[in-house]
Amino acid sequence: MRLWSLHPSQLDVKGLVALWREGLLALAVAKGKTRGYRNHPQLVRFTRCQDPVATLERYLRVVHAEASARGYAFDRAKLNAALGAKLTRARLTVTQGQLDHEWQHLLRKLHRRDRACWARQRNANPVAHSMFKVVPGPIESWERR
Repeated sequence: MRLWSLHPSQLDVKGLVALWREGLLALAVAKGKTRGYRNHPQLVRFTRCQDPVATLERYLRVVHAEASARGYAFDRAKLNAALGAKLTRARLTVTQGQLDHEWQHLLRKLHRRDRACWARQRNANPVAHSMFKVVPGPIESWERR
């Protein structure tokens, strides 16, 4: 499972589809609908939130918006429309070290699976998902290295 701190616009098609699928799995975990993945390191920052479900919903709405902008038909019905204003308050931080680590990880993946996307991205700078505020610091403690 990889819940990127990077903005989904920086992902290739495979990465965006995987993020949607894995984000929905994370949402199911937060809702208590699955027994697997409950202790997955990628979920730590979401489960520490006051309302993990609302936070994951907000995260996934940005992923859905990116998919829609690209013309993909991700099923928005999988998200809870009733959460409303709660979503606007969900905000997380990510360290610059974590963002840089994920960027290098993504570039390695793109080099293997989508050379055209890699060529477009390799000289770009990482951009955080819009719900994250970037703060100084090293790679997050929950990151597998």
